Amino acid sequence: MKAHRTPWWQPAIGLALGLAAGAGVAVLGERYGLTLIGAPWFVAALLVAIGILVLVLAINVHKYATTDPRKRPRTFVNPTLAFHTLVLAKALALAGAALAGWYFGQIIPSVGHMEAEFYAQAVTECAVTGVICLADMIVGLVGEWLCQMPPNEGPENPKMRESARERGVTPAAAKTANNTMRNADRRC
Repeated sequence: MKAHRTPWWQPAIGLALGLAAGAGVAVLGERYGLTLIGAPWFVAALLVAIGILVLVLAINVHKYATTDPRKRPRTFVNPTLAFHTLVLAKALALAGAALAGWYFGQIIPSVGHMEAEFYAQAVTECAVTGVICLADMIVGLVGEWLCQMPPNEGPENPKMRESARERGVTPAAAKTANNTMRNADRRC
C-alpha cells in the first residue's frame, strides 16, 4: 500500500474554514448573549498530550524503519502500529490546523471587548489553545514525514529503476525475457 503525503493546501483550507467558523460562532454568541467562546484549560493540556504521543510514536516508527535490522531497538513496531501512527499524524495535522483556525477565529471578534474580564479570559484561553493547535499541526506534518519508509531494494527503488534504464530493459520486459530464456533452456 502506498500512502501519499498530505498536500500543503489541506491544512491551509482547514485553517481558513476553522477561522471562519470560529469567528462566526463568536459573533453569534455576542448577538444572542451565549457564552460560546473560549476553551477550558484541560483542552489545551489534552492537545499537548496528544501531540507528544503522536510524536513519540512517529519517532519510534522512524527509528525502526531506518535502522539496520540487526541493530534495531528492542521495541517492536509492527506494520499495523506504523500505519495507525501515520493515520494519527495525518489526522493531527488536519485537526490541528482546523482547531487553530477555530480558536484564532474566536479571538477576532472578541478583541474589541477585552476590557470585560470574561472576554479577556476567553481571548487568553483561545490564544494559548490556538498556539498549541498550530504546534500539533506541525507535529502531525513532521510525524507524517517520520513515518515514511525508506525505499526498499525492490523494483520501485530509484537505484533499481536507474540500473534497469541503463540496461535498456523495463522490469516487466526483463521478467518476460528471463521466463522465455528459462523455457528455451528447458526445451533443449
